[in-house]
Amino acid sequence: MSKITVVGAGSWGTAQAILLANNGHEVFLWGRIEDNILEMEKERENKRFLPGIILPDKLNITADLTKATEATNMIVLAVPAQAIRETIIKLKPVLQKVIIVNTAKGIEISTGMRMSEVVMDVLGEETLQQYAVLSGPSHAEEVARLVPTVVTVGAFYKDIAFQVQDTFMSNYFRVYTNPDVAGVELGGALKNIIALATGIVAGLAYGDNTKAALITRGLTEMTRMGVAMGGDARTFSGISGIGDLMVTCNSQLSRNRLAGEMLGQGYSLEDTLKKVGMVVEGVHTTRIVHNLAQRMNIDMPITKACYNILYNKESPESELEKMMQRDKKHEIEEIVSNLEGWLDKN
Repeated sequence: MSKITVVGAGSWGTAQAILLANNGHEVFLWGRIEDNILEMEKERENKRFLPGIILPDKLNITADLTKATEATNMIVLAVPAQAIRETIIKLKPVLQKVIIVNTAKGIEISTGMRMSEVVMDVLGEETLQQYAVLSGPSHAEEVARLVPTVVTVGAFYKDIAFQVQDTFMSNYFRVYTNPDVAGVELGGALKNIIALATGIVAGLAYGDNTKAALITRGLTEMTRMGVAMGGDARTFSGISGIGDLMVTCNSQLSRNRLAGEMLGQGYSLEDTLKKVGMVVEGVHTTRIVHNLAQRMNIDMPITKACYNILYNKESPESELEKMMQRDKKHEIEEIVSNLEGWLDKN
């Protein structure tokens, strides 16, 4: 048994704390007083994010960060992506000595950095020896109810990957390993844009044909940008790529999908975010990736359409029409460019 600290008492942080406590570890779930952590400690339930799920008696819940992190072996970062830098700075003395497991899915707005790059920027490159990222199709609401789930852990060092795998694995939570940290991080971030787009077409009451096309071409778009940003194309066909993409685009539990539906129904961005009531990472990621794509000259039509809807207040109908009327293309350019014998009839 080892001591593990989960930083962030939202739905995902709470679900992971339940999982790890059930695995026999000494787990401390830390959250802020303004996020009702004291009520959670008293009532043994996260009524805001996971109502109806009773927290294990052996799970320690606290607002005392010193108590939560003292003599810990592993810190799980379960705060939103845009809060990762601030959290790392606050925990800097402790993080130099422990395994760091990031579970945030996003890209930092101000820098365009992946989460491992933020960690390196704050703590130094040597800290990547302790770093891992956990990602995949894993709705907190289902993990907390012990629904069978499969994820992947990316790490620069295989010993770290194996330790995290052993720590999280259970009879309902299966963990694979992957050395492609960039790919695992980018899959979790980029799929949120496609989930927003899928929600938008659902909000417009378009059918399964449209959604299937959007998800399929969305995977192509994710892979294109992911490889340009340092990921391995094969990772995007795996758990943290297509796996996470499928669940986020198709589930009613997805806040990105929900936000997209509301936008498609005509709600403003401001009203949408207020009504969802939780962080919608895809809104931030759309802006970052659109700007990166322009600088890198990478074709990202779905991302561009989402950006225009979110930030230029273009109508979803007009953006979809633009995508449908784009210049003709081969489906898979690499096949055609490498094909020697695709003959002209004449």
